[in-house]
Parts: sequence; C-alpha cells; structure tokens
Amino acid sequence: MGDYLLKVTIDQDSGFCFGVVYAIDMAEEILKQDGYLYCLGDIVHNDEEVERLKAKGLRIIEHEDLKKLHNEKVLIRAHGEAPETYRLALENNIMLIDASCPVVLKLQNRIKTSHDSNEKILIFGKHGHAEVIGLQGQTNNEALVFQDIAELDNAELPQKITLYSQTTKSTEKFYSIKNELIARGYEVRANDTICRQVSNRDKDLPAFAAKFDKIVFVSGRKSSNGKVLFEVCRKHNPNTYFVSSCDELNSSMFAPGDKIGIAGATSTPMWLMEKVKAELEKY
Repeated sequence: MGDYLLKVTIDQDSGFCFGVVYAIDMAEEILKQDGYLYCLGDIVHNDEEVERLKAKGLRIIEHEDLKKLHNEKVLIRAHGEAPETYRLALENNIMLIDASCPVVLKLQNRIKTSHDSNEKILIFGKHGHAEVIGLQGQTNNEALVFQDIAELDNAELPQKITLYSQTTKSTEKFYSIKNELIARGYEVRANDTICRQVSNRDKDLPAFAAKFDKIVFVSGRKSSNGKVLFEVCRKHNPNTYFVSSCDELNSSMFAPGDKIGIAGATSTPMWLMEKVKAELEKY
C-alpha cells in the first residue's frame, strides 16, 4: 500500500505577508483585551481566517455602518483606506487602529503627491478592490482605474500619463502595459509600486511549481494576489488546482503516488495549508 500515498509538500515561502501578519496580530491583541473589535471590511481576503477571528469577537462592518458608529475602536486592515474614512472617524469619535500596510501607505503618499502636482494618474488595479479605493481616494477619485489595457482603447487620455499599480498586481503585466502605452505614443512616467513580497513570490513560485506532479493552490476567491500567483503556478504546471477550503478537494484529482505541492496567496494562513496537507495525506 505504501507506494499509493500522496507525497505532499508545502511551499515555505507561502502564507501571510508581513502586512497581514501585522493586522491580525494587532486584532488578536485587542480582542484579548476588549473581547470584541470592529474591523472595516474583511480583515484578510480569506473566509476561513475571517471566521476564525470572528469566533474571537471580530465584528466586520462596512463603510455604511461606520457612519452610524460612535465612540468605538475600529481596525483599518492592511489594504488601507481613503482620506474620507479618517475624517468620518474623527467626527464620530472613533479610535482607529491603523494596520494599513506600510507598502500601501507609501504608495498612497506618492499618488497624493502626483495628484497635487496635477499629473494625470492611471492606476492598474482591480475595480472596487479595497486597496484601489484607498488609492483613488488620494486623487479625489479623479484617477482612472483600469484592470485591463483594453479598457483604455477608447479612453480620452492626455499625452503625459503617470502610471501606478495596485501593490499585488503582476510585475510582468505592469511592464507590458507600460510598454504598450509607450507604443501607443504616450509619454509615460511609470511607478512600479508592486510589493516585493508579492513579486518575489512571482519569481520563486515557478521553480516550486515545476517540481511536482500537481499543485494545489489554496486561496480565498476574493484575493487579487491569489489570482496572480495561481496563474504563475498554472503557467509552470498545468496540473494546478485552485481551492479555497478542504471541501473542494476530491480524490479523483490525484493519482496514486503523486508528488503534490501546496502553495497559497499572501492572504492564505499557514494553518489552512497544513489542513489541506493533512486532508490529502488521508487519500
């Protein structure tokens, strides 16, 4: 029977990035102290981890709820927030526990400076994404957000453009967009603001993915960076499966003796990857 077992390895570079670790540590500390804590939006784009923290007293609220809240503590997650949120908190005597990721804060500052210098700003990012809303807020919502170059085909753009990127986008895509805009005759000032923890994963994952018969990529469906890293895995190993929890695993995906690699997004908790590994080892 021994030969039939799946051989399962977790990518040790996967798991939470420091921004997420920082936010979750902060939340857990206050939860221990106060027994509850409000958090603006999902603390991390991973439902399993959100559920774990909710069980400890984390209360997820949306911006609409914030307007009605007074004299409370509210956590700002790693994705950051628009200036409007800080103003509102001040009005409602809300104490903000700011766990905005330093990489995002630095980018917000750079975008604000560009906007104050009247530059025409383009942001390569996902529409409606928490981080992107915070970035656009630095420009009075005047920056043009696009997630695909095709969206710019009929856009009225000035000759000079300043290009920024959401921190979790693909570096490769960012540079191909920059080159395409230059090829279309625009003068582009491009700011590569992609987080190095994400882009280094872009670099390390191909080698990891290629070592195995199959890859199980564990990530929340809402994770932007999960989508990017999943595609990196799939490019280097076509036998890559995307799962967000153990329930989505199926023994028919695997053959006896398969060597399996498990990888995840920067929002995927290590405990969830361990759980997937334990599940696979039962097959």
